[in-house]
Amino acid sequence: MKLSLEQTAFAALAFTAAGAMAQDLVVKIGTVGPTSGAIAHLGKDNENGARLAIEDLNAKHVKIGGKTVKWVLLAEDDAGDPKQGTAAAQKLVDEKVNGVVGHLNSGTTIPASKIYFDAGIPQISPSATNPKYTRQGYKTAFRVVADDTQLGGTLGRYAATELHAKRIAVIDDRTAYGQGVADEFEKGAKAAGATIVGREFTNDKATDFTAILTSLKAKKPEVIFFGGMDAVAGPMLRQMKGLGLNAKFVGGDGICSNELPKLAAGTIADNQVYCAEAGGIDPKDTAAVKEMADFRARFQQKFGVPVQIYAPYVYDAVNLLANAMEKAGSAEPAKYLPVLAATSGYHGVTGTISFDEKGDIKNGALTLNTYRGGKKVMLDVIR
Repeated sequence: MKLSLEQTAFAALAFTAAGAMAQDLVVKIGTVGPTSGAIAHLGKDNENGARLAIEDLNAKHVKIGGKTVKWVLLAEDDAGDPKQGTAAAQKLVDEKVNGVVGHLNSGTTIPASKIYFDAGIPQISPSATNPKYTRQGYKTAFRVVADDTQLGGTLGRYAATELHAKRIAVIDDRTAYGQGVADEFEKGAKAAGATIVGREFTNDKATDFTAILTSLKAKKPEVIFFGGMDAVAGPMLRQMKGLGLNAKFVGGDGICSNELPKLAAGTIADNQVYCAEAGGIDPKDTAAVKEMADFRARFQQKFGVPVQIYAPYVYDAVNLLANAMEKAGSAEPAKYLPVLAATSGYHGVTGTISFDEKGDIKNGALTLNTYRGGKKVMLDVIR
């Protein structure tokens, strides 16, 4: 049968399109966090940071090894549970992802890291701060935020020297993150001359802290440090108010969310709560401040909610994986992993990123915050 001119042209176009599609390289990026449970707002924040990065990468038509990349995000929920975290990690390995950004919590990130290491898949954590994560000898593990040694120790010194607290109580939720950051806080506070008048613990699903707080109230602490997440800190703050316990409340990045005032049901007094995020941009760097502000505005416009804490770090982590693949000319983990490890001076929305020999960010920043009028307010960025 003889084809018309139009049919011939259409067939040629179809053949060309099929050829172009065959040239596409599908690259799968996995992301894991608690998108169900008490801290689902933090897990969703991280996932949305990854979604925005994937969308931007696809819009750029990135080429790797001469092929246009189709970026695909595989998002898993670990509910902040170590067992579910390792199951999610194994699922991503079975899906043959090219790289992973996650998990959110240290308690899920650390056990999952062995699964990625065994499979040779690079993993960048945007928010897990327990030092152990990058000290296991796993060459696949990277982190784009400061760790608890910096974060907890800095908060301990801050409580003693800037808040002038002599008597400090410490509570932790017995997770890898909560206990780790509390231990570092205690060391920092003691080194700066404060006395720890009580050390208590709870768990990451608790809601009643009356016995702990009543015991601590008798010891007259000027500061209570809590190592844990905002979903537990909120009710704890409400119960402190109910007991007339007027101590300052200090915590790490786990409580340092925009959601905390809501979780505390409006009981936070101005300058009562102090917390630190493991990251930050020097306010004197006006170009970087504007870039972050633009990212936050774009994020809110797309998802209808403000950034909670670590979405910008997830965004940068996804782009770091893509950048290493592009430089290596390959999305195969074994080929781009050495390029990722050698990352130096990468410019992201969270600032400049370089990795040390352990896979930790060099010269990581910390952002100190308080709350006023129900809003988080930045106090300072320190390194």
